[in-house]
Amino acid sequence: MSLRAALVILVILFLDQTTKFVASTFLLYAQPVNVLPFFSFTLLHNTGAAFSFLADAGGWQRWLFLALAVLVTGYCLRALWIEKLGFWVATGYVLLIPGALGNAIDRVVFGYVVDFLHFHWGTWSFPAFNIADTSITLAAIALLIGWYVDARHQPEL
Repeated sequence: MSLRAALVILVILFLDQTTKFVASTFLLYAQPVNVLPFFSFTLLHNTGAAFSFLADAGGWQRWLFLALAVLVTGYCLRALWIEKLGFWVATGYVLLIPGALGNAIDRVVFGYVVDFLHFHWGTWSFPAFNIADTSITLAAIALLIGWYVDARHQPEL
């Protein structure tokens, strides 16, 4: 893993944890602060995964998501350290690490993930999210591009 990759991971993780701290300190729970007609800061706590998946599962999901974050982080670090990866796959792994770790830190410290970025329009509302979630989403896009590019360069059978 390069120094640049390590710095990107640390910067994203720092931004994630700092913005969650600021949101938790200055926002009232579930009280939107409108920034634009379609965007607000709304502090919410998510005990589940994306879109509050398994949020009402009774608590065991906290440990499942924590274990997944540790396993994914370990796999990505190992791959970045040992394997020769293409640009897009390496970028995906570099973005996935701080996303997984950022939300894992929340689960360990609070028992939930701090979300506060909220897009909405009229009666439509996208679930609140955070910087770690954004990093995970960008990682997924990069990995899909990377896997597509890699598949195009495989010899035909």
